[in-house]
Amino acid sequence: MPTAGYPNASRPNGAAQRLAQPIKRAIAQQVVGLFNDRAKGERPVPRRTDGLFGPQAIAWRIHGDVGAMMVGGISSLMLQMLHPKVLAGVWDHSNFRQDMQGRLRRTARFIATTTYGSREDAEAIIARINKIHARVGGTLPNGEPYSATDPDLLAWVHVTETTSFLSAWVRYAEPFMSGPDQDRYFAEMAQIGTALGASPVPRSKAEAQRLITQMRPALRVDARTREIADILLNQRSPDPLVAPMQALATQAAMDLMPVWAQRMHKVETPLFAKPALRAGAFGIANTLRWAFT
Repeated sequence: MPTAGYPNASRPNGAAQRLAQPIKRAIAQQVVGLFNDRAKGERPVPRRTDGLFGPQAIAWRIHGDVGAMMVGGISSLMLQMLHPKVLAGVWDHSNFRQDMQGRLRRTARFIATTTYGSREDAEAIIARINKIHARVGGTLPNGEPYSATDPDLLAWVHVTETTSFLSAWVRYAEPFMSGPDQDRYFAEMAQIGTALGASPVPRSKAEAQRLITQMRPALRVDARTREIADILLNQRSPDPLVAPMQALATQAAMDLMPVWAQRMHKVETPLFAKPALRAGAFGIANTLRWAFT
């Protein structure tokens, strides 16, 4: 996993490295299991240079960092469900109650494939998602229709993902990331959003922030929002190595959201708790980088 944004730590001697290997393997294996369904024979997506991006892409840098992606992924889902039509698609057409972990795995695999897979594999998984979206639609409790192919809804999903992934990366991996590099990330990811039918698609951080501001009046919280949020926030691995990381990543994800979104979900992080929470999440992110080196 990439560790951009951090200076190289002093390296332990050979004996210490050998003693650490079993711990590193155990952590890496359990984390890989979170994002790959072993029962289906899934393995991590190999990095290809013939894909939509490449080794020099900002997306390669960000999406390979497990800790930041865990935090950003949870944060983006919490933001997405604030839109009643996005929420309805999950409520009406998903088995999230029985398999929230499976849903998270599928999302992670989509991101990994479009970022690191071959162009053929990336385009195939995008086409598969577009076919699924074509079958998702219905009406809200108030009778208003919705469709998962609605460009505005796809834009909301896209902008919440990209802003959350970037925010988590900046906070826990590269705090001094340049403005041009942040803009470049949105420009790179625009090809994914466009291929999925999103419109408008931001190509800079400023455009992303404007789009979020424009869409805020449509956001709501109701009983269904709270139920899905509760299931998401209480997902825990039975593995004693992974469960504490998940719990801390979840708290860090709530803290990562804009304050207005925290207040809507009623999960605002007290000011006095922020330093300890962020230090803990920073430590977990560094532990995961260590485990994958």
